[in-house]
Amino acid sequence: MLFVVIMYLYLSLLLYLLLGGADFGAGILEMFTSSRNQPRTRRITYLAIGPVWEANHMWLIIFIVILFVGFPEIYTTFTTYLHIPLLLMLLGIILRGTAFIFRHYDAVRDRMQTVYNAIFVYSSFITPMILGMIAGAVISGNINPYAHHFSDLYLKPWLNIFCFMVGLFTVALCAFLAAVYLIGEAVTSYDQRRFVSKAIVSNILALLAGIGVFLTSHWAHFSLWQWIFGNPVGKFAIIAALISLGWLWYACIRGRRKFLLRMLACFQVTMILLAVGYHHFPDFMILQNGTHVSLFIHRAPDATINALAWALLGGSLFILPFLIYLFYSFREPAQADMQ
Repeated sequence: MLFVVIMYLYLSLLLYLLLGGADFGAGILEMFTSSRNQPRTRRITYLAIGPVWEANHMWLIIFIVILFVGFPEIYTTFTTYLHIPLLLMLLGIILRGTAFIFRHYDAVRDRMQTVYNAIFVYSSFITPMILGMIAGAVISGNINPYAHHFSDLYLKPWLNIFCFMVGLFTVALCAFLAAVYLIGEAVTSYDQRRFVSKAIVSNILALLAGIGVFLTSHWAHFSLWQWIFGNPVGKFAIIAALISLGWLWYACIRGRRKFLLRMLACFQVTMILLAVGYHHFPDFMILQNGTHVSLFIHRAPDATINALAWALLGGSLFILPFLIYLFYSFREPAQADMQ
């Protein structure tokens, strides 16, 4: 049952990046859209994510609950030494959601709409940036539980150049996912060409940021290159990601079906996470003193793990069908409104 819980833990994180990350990416794309095209982008974004955007945070909630119930020691370490970026990330989620609602449902249309738009786009950029910096702190081994100064304990583990580059890489991935998803939501050929261009540009930026992550990993005192390419799974995942990247660009240029584009984008991101996570598994965090916080060792008692696994399996039977129906039920009205 332990592997069932771990599967749900990583699956929830992956789905949050693929779905919630695309929602953040929509705001990032709006930030880098000309003022002439911003109203068009806002309309397409709202019709695409408006009815269901809040449901994507369900995956983050599931991730936190699994960590809290199934791996309390890991949860304690994670939330203690990274409580500042976690707080900033939660504030970004709250501000973004609030601005998203007010800019569409405010009864009075005045200059506050400019404020709502600014909060939405900037929080859409900052939140995945902080998420990436948290991920960088988890894998870089910069967390020192024996430090005596506040900055060494709570700032240096995530406030460094390596984590910053991982944050930029995460932002670029979110923008890339959003652009690919919105290609299928655009009705006019003009909007489709715009999002194809944004998908290609954001993908190039993700590649450049990824190179920056490799280069700065040496400053974090570990070789990410050896970490990923030192095992056959990592090599396979990167090769598969590169093949899917070429296929995706070809599909974008040739205007292939949106389902293929979305599956290729999701596959590419999944392979990247697999390449990074395989060497790291079953460790969840690496500390500066050389110890590893392991999902196998630092877990709840077997009775708790078993109960959690059954709860996750049973809950999936109830939640997933209704979630799929939620997306389906809003699909036709959204497409009709855009025509």
